[in-house]
Amino acid sequence: MPLDADQQALAARVSNWGRWGAEDQRGTLNLLDEAATRRGAAAVRSGRSFPLAIGVGANGPQTGRIPGRTNPVHTMTAVSFAFTGDPGDFQTSDDKIETGTHTTTHWDALAHAGYDNLLFNGRSNAVVTEEDGATELGIDNFGPIVTRGLLCDVARLKGVDWFEEPYAITGADLDTCLAEAGLTVAPGDIVLVRTGQIHWFKQGDNRRYADISPGIGLDAVEWLQAHDVAAVANDTHVFEPYPCPGANPFLFPVHLIMLRDVGMPQGQQWDLDALAADCAADGQYDFLLSATPIPVTHGCGGIVAPVATK
Repeated sequence: MPLDADQQALAARVSNWGRWGAEDQRGTLNLLDEAATRRGAAAVRSGRSFPLAIGVGANGPQTGRIPGRTNPVHTMTAVSFAFTGDPGDFQTSDDKIETGTHTTTHWDALAHAGYDNLLFNGRSNAVVTEEDGATELGIDNFGPIVTRGLLCDVARLKGVDWFEEPYAITGADLDTCLAEAGLTVAPGDIVLVRTGQIHWFKQGDNRRYADISPGIGLDAVEWLQAHDVAAVANDTHVFEPYPCPGANPFLFPVHLIMLRDVGMPQGQQWDLDALAADCAADGQYDFLLSATPIPVTHGCGGIVAPVATK
């Protein structure tokens, strides 16, 4: 079932096709300029850093609902191995992980989703192949991500620990969070949105984490594009409200419009709880955000270990 008329109209209003040239593959990441990085550096007051990634391992958030998307598998390939056979010589341990690019804390590449056989900037979806992956619009086009981050703690704004329903976060919610923090979004900022949803993952209830979720709503998409945000991430499994509203619970209209039309990367499964608690304690909701994904060649997504420094 395609986007409805209102969703198609939104997609047309927020389209960034051609904004950075016909050959562009980075979308709103083009807004990450030196001024944005300096603004992030200026947000560092105390020097306290907060890791925002969940662990990479068998106890990850995947439920098996998405074909082929399983939790990472960690395997030891060598344990205190001595090349010469003499334990007095060099000994080494080594290991590997087998994982998808979306199984844990990650960014979605612009190649990750589209509709009508098109991806961002009018690219044919034929640029993604089984043999070679995302030959265009892949995660390897992201480059370094170091800028000012802004936390919008929507759960705290609404006075809840988490949402019991698939609440759709609005532009007004983001405006209110920033106004209460005394902040104004600037081009190239990255907005992090806390819903409290990761509570369910931490409780070991992966199905509740994935299957009834708040997230970025369609109204917020227009807000993010209008404010020239470089990217947005949250603490949910799905990123947008799920089940999706309307007749098709698997449409994922926010994914479609943000990635294909806006060209804005989106992050999922970020743990924002400790950062949010510190922000509430000292009233500072801006910080330096470092969030460069692993540059998987032709990857449709990228695992990331983001860090917020206040």
